[in-house]
Amino acid sequence: MKNNFNDIQDKVCIITGGNGVIGSTLAKGIASVGGKTAILARDAEKNNEVAKTIEKEYGVPSRGYKTDVLDKKNLQEVREAIIQDLGSPDILINCAGGNSPEATTEVEEITEEDIKDLKGSFFDMSLEGFDFTYSLNFKGSLLPSMIFGKDMAKKQQGNILNISSMAALTTITKVAAYSAAKAAITNFTQWLAVHLGKTGVRVNAMAPGFFLTNQNRFLLKDEDGNLKPRGEKIINGTPYGRLGEIEELVGPALFLISDTSAFVTGTVLPIDGGFEPYSGV
Repeated sequence: MKNNFNDIQDKVCIITGGNGVIGSTLAKGIASVGGKTAILARDAEKNNEVAKTIEKEYGVPSRGYKTDVLDKKNLQEVREAIIQDLGSPDILINCAGGNSPEATTEVEEITEEDIKDLKGSFFDMSLEGFDFTYSLNFKGSLLPSMIFGKDMAKKQQGNILNISSMAALTTITKVAAYSAAKAAITNFTQWLAVHLGKTGVRVNAMAPGFFLTNQNRFLLKDEDGNLKPRGEKIINGTPYGRLGEIEELVGPALFLISDTSAFVTGTVLPIDGGFEPYSGV
């Protein structure tokens, strides 16, 4: 019976978006149980800072790689570098993503007053902003899965962990592009789990509720750090009565990428303080 995360020790774990709040926290969690981490993101300097911190704090190998998750050729080059530095990929966590103000409506719902000019509504949204946000989240998980998942399939073992969202499981106002992309990730997670089922590669996802990150801060808090009305609505709709702490994602992630969940694949695990099942009544 597996009741620990010892099997992650010495595994090569790739984290896209690895220098972000969630990605770096998950990378440290993996390092804490002995996993070797590859930190992938666009900012090489920040990647290296995270990798050096991990090596200093946990004494396990970690490397940073400047990466564009939407560039297949770049991903192939990074893959070769990782194999040379750390070894063949065993685990992939697709953390690259986020939202953008250009892909977010200003109004939650169109009222009779808004009909006059529809400013700030879905009809006023930037198509370029929508395309960017959708691509970053969905294609930014699709392409790394293609590049790094192939090595796992050939070895007939491995784990891919995607990051879905509450926005994929229930309607979240304002974030149309982000919601569409996360819903695609949820479906893709299930599809790929079936496709790879007989290879021994498991594919799962986490669906975080509301955690404060650099990407959503503008929606939830003002410049003084106080909750905006939207942030207050979220707290009121969460039975736990608070936002999640990023560290609370580590345990579920380790569970899903370790042998403790050996018979789990195609699952999307909500981590939301009860937000999704709560009706508000």
